[in-house]
Amino acid sequence: MNNHRILIVSGDDSRTRSLISFLSGLDLKIERTTACPKASSLTGSRPRFSLLILPASGRKDQEIAFLRDLHKADPGFPVVMLSNSSEPRSLISFLQEDLIDQVSSPDNFAGIYSAVRNGLARRQLAVENEHYIKSLTKLKLEQSRNIRKTLELEEINDTTLENLMTALDLRDVETFGHSQSVAKYSRLLARILGIEDKQILDNIRKGALLHDVGKIAIPDSILKKPGRLTVQEWEKIRLHPSLGYGLVKEIKLVKEAGNIILCHHEKYDGTGYPGGLRKKEIPLEARVFALADALDAITSHRPYRREGDFAAAGQEIRKHAGTQFDPRVVDAFTKLPLERWEKIRYETTRLLPSIMEYHSLVKKK
Repeated sequence: MNNHRILIVSGDDSRTRSLISFLSGLDLKIERTTACPKASSLTGSRPRFSLLILPASGRKDQEIAFLRDLHKADPGFPVVMLSNSSEPRSLISFLQEDLIDQVSSPDNFAGIYSAVRNGLARRQLAVENEHYIKSLTKLKLEQSRNIRKTLELEEINDTTLENLMTALDLRDVETFGHSQSVAKYSRLLARILGIEDKQILDNIRKGALLHDVGKIAIPDSILKKPGRLTVQEWEKIRLHPSLGYGLVKEIKLVKEAGNIILCHHEKYDGTGYPGGLRKKEIPLEARVFALADALDAITSHRPYRREGDFAAAGQEIRKHAGTQFDPRVVDAFTKLPLERWEKIRYETTRLLPSIMEYHSLVKKK
């Protein structure tokens, strides 16, 4: 309470001097005035006083007018009224209108001190609460701005990922339009398997889009080679999961995306690469992606063969349950009719140019 100043409206009589001496001895800063100040002088952004001690003068109309002006200017300003009235009902209206906080006898110094302490505590609480509300409002505004910025960055990030993988697909004719399709297949398979967390599903989508990002480091002479790859060239191709994982690890991409990038060529029976992982050693999201990847590969055009239909893809996938694919993921795949998977493929690729159109675009460049 040492930072608070208290104003007493009173004459210079012995009782007032004794009260001031008593309160000052309790580390309270006291000032006295003989006339009631203007209400505006007690309020404002930096008021001089924190509490008013006001003796009942008997001029009730004037007191009510002053107290109402003070309450209007600052509803929380604490007022302790001193009264010897034998009829306390005369002060009830002040209390009912919240114009004063407490009433005490001018001779009861302990009661006055108690009223002052309570009034100052309420004042301090009100000031701290106002400061808290302002800080909270500012924090909410900053949070709202940060959320908008985050959403904008996420949108930019998603667009960048999709454009990057489209560019990779265009670089490798054999996988033209591939990343968009497997991303949708993977997300749907994950949901069938019971994954409902939106963030995890989005991470799986990102991992599917980025699964071949490591091919950025593979020379075109190998990636676009029309004939059979040599052993050395094949070894370089097999590096792309690790190379891709190294890229996303540096930018601290989420684990589900990283798992897909690193493990998308692992096989359920342990014959895949780069780690030769088996069964549940392979992260679930990578097992999901492996089936989605195969589904798209079988049903997509390749220069050395025509695309297969979804019935043939379904047979091939079921045939390799337990060897190439997780049987649980295969079961999830079979829960949907093939027409549903075919529809996803159509809706994903229908706006892309055909392979022949792509070749004509390349020749024009």
